[in-house]
This record gives sequence, structure tokens and C-alpha cells, in this order.
Amino acid sequence: MKKILLVGAFLIFVLGIIGAWLVYGSTTNFTDDKKVIFIATGSTFNQVQQLLQQQGCINNNKTFTWLAAYTNYNNNVKAGKYVFEKNASVYHILKILKSGNQSPVKLVINKMRLLQDVAKKIANNFECDSAAIMNIFTNADSLKAMGLDSNTAITLLIPNTYELMWNTPAPKIIKKLYVEQQKFWTAERKKKAAGLNLTPQQAYILASIVEEETNMQADKGKIASVYLNRLETGMKLGADPTVKFAMKDFSLKRIYQKHLLYPSPYNTYQVFGLPPGPICTPAISTIDAVLDAPNTTYLYFVAKPDFKGYSNFATTYTQHLQFAKDYQQALNVLMAKKAVVSKQ
Repeated sequence: MKKILLVGAFLIFVLGIIGAWLVYGSTTNFTDDKKVIFIATGSTFNQVQQLLQQQGCINNNKTFTWLAAYTNYNNNVKAGKYVFEKNASVYHILKILKSGNQSPVKLVINKMRLLQDVAKKIANNFECDSAAIMNIFTNADSLKAMGLDSNTAITLLIPNTYELMWNTPAPKIIKKLYVEQQKFWTAERKKKAAGLNLTPQQAYILASIVEEETNMQADKGKIASVYLNRLETGMKLGADPTVKFAMKDFSLKRIYQKHLLYPSPYNTYQVFGLPPGPICTPAISTIDAVLDAPNTTYLYFVAKPDFKGYSNFATTYTQHLQFAKDYQQALNVLMAKKAVVSKQ
């Protein structure tokens, strides 16, 4: 009898070790250090189990099924993005899934020109589709609640990196961006805009033009001063990037007279004042350069003839014509040299 009890105890001990190994031992069979999986909203337990198996996250379905039932995860599936470490156990995987401990998604907003591009980028990073985002961007009531319209909707976007959960619904993504936009426009920034006779939206629009004019941070404030002076004196802005935006042809390298005649409220060669909306999402540094624009008498600017990306600024048209002539002559020389090289 004693011998039977010892054998029984030993078997129980062995089974306990096996059970512990099945639950707490490694269950993954992927080779990468980590595996990222996305569980769609409305997924069933069977679908999750199949996904985990296909991705190499579990190699013992029976243990996973039993433990999921024991913890009631099979009736409590939570959507989202989940990251599992190599050699993770069934227990660890289920603990993450059951707790809904998602890994956040980083939404990087950089320079974009069209709302469709914004919607596509969001859809590429989150569960919601681009149509859901565009529905908000084109809904007059939704925009009005945020103080926006179809032209100014893109001012909602302050280029930065935002963290949200993968299954965040489209309205909550937009709300997050709205909250961050409101935080960005501090009392100080609003005061600076007002000092330039601009609303925050108008400052953003002007910054979008400056953003497209130069990559040189040192020139951004001076370019902003040119446009501010033109606004004050009643001149048309005459900004080449607005022509490209009006035509929706961002491949244009040079603007010719025929382009300047294109009819559009965004073509600042045709209309006075700022365009009705931004032509891109300007960087924070560009917005601040506009808000901190120096007080100048500049009305004109043209690229310097050394082709380093900086501009020459002028107060008089005569001075501007000379700078423009210098640049054109340098450009002709450069093009001639390139033509010779191409023939060799």
C-alpha cells in the first residue's frame, strides 16, 4: 500500500511538472525576438486561436484552449495590437490578451498636403479605414464643432508623434488630434498671432506656404515677413507653391506664366490675401518662425545663385530684379554644364 501511494505521489508530481511546463514553458515557435499580432474588433476566440497558431505564437492548442476557458478569455476577447516576446509561455500570452494590455501605435504626422493623404496614413496605422476618417473631415457638423470647415480641416494636424491604441475608433483619433491642437495653441502663441493680425488658422496657413518655400530654418522667418508685408500693403502674395496646390500638380519644378493664370481661390497670383486653407501641414518650427517673424521691409525674395538653398531678400523691385538676374544667370550656367555632362 505504501509503495502504491509513493508511486501515485510520484505520478502526480510528474504530471504537475508536465502541466507546469505546458502552462509556463515556452509555447512560441517564431524566430524573431518579438511577434506583433492584430486582433480585429469582433474577433471570436477561435479566430484569435487560429491567428496565434498561424503566427507561431502558440504550439499547443489544447493547453491554450483549456487555460483560456479556465480564465474565461474565450468569452472575453479584446481587440488590439499585441506584442509577444520570443519563448513566451501560454500563461504569459493569455495574461496579456485577457488584460487587454496593448502596445500603442505611434502615429507620426509629418508634411502632408491633402486630407486624403492624412486619411490614408491613419488607415495604414490603425484598424479604422480611410473612409471613416474622410467622413469626419467632410462632415460640416463635425468640423463646425471644432471650429473648422472643409478648407481649414487640415489645420487640425500639428506635425508630431502621437500614441494611440490600434483599435481606436476614427472619431476618437480625430478627437485626440483636436485636443493636441488645442494644447499647441497656447495663450502665448495666440497672442503672437494676434500681434501679426492673424488668427491661429491664418498663421497656420501662412506657415504652410513658408514650409513649401524653403527647407532653410534661418530663412523661414524672413520669408514670412515678406508675405506679412505684402498682406499689409495690399499686394497679392504671389506664392509659387500655392499654384502647385491649386493645380494639384506637386511635380512642377518651375512655374510659368500659363500656370499663374490657373483659376483657383488657392492661386495667390489670382486672388488677394491668404488662400482659404493650408497647402500642407507645416512643421512646428515653421509655425513658430512665422509667429516670431522679424519686422522687416522686405517685399521680395529669390534663391541665391550659389544654390545652397538660401534666399536673397529685397525691399525694392529694382533690387529684386538684380537678385533674380544673378540667380537666372547662375542657373543658365549650371544647366549648360549639365547638358555638356549628359552628352559625354
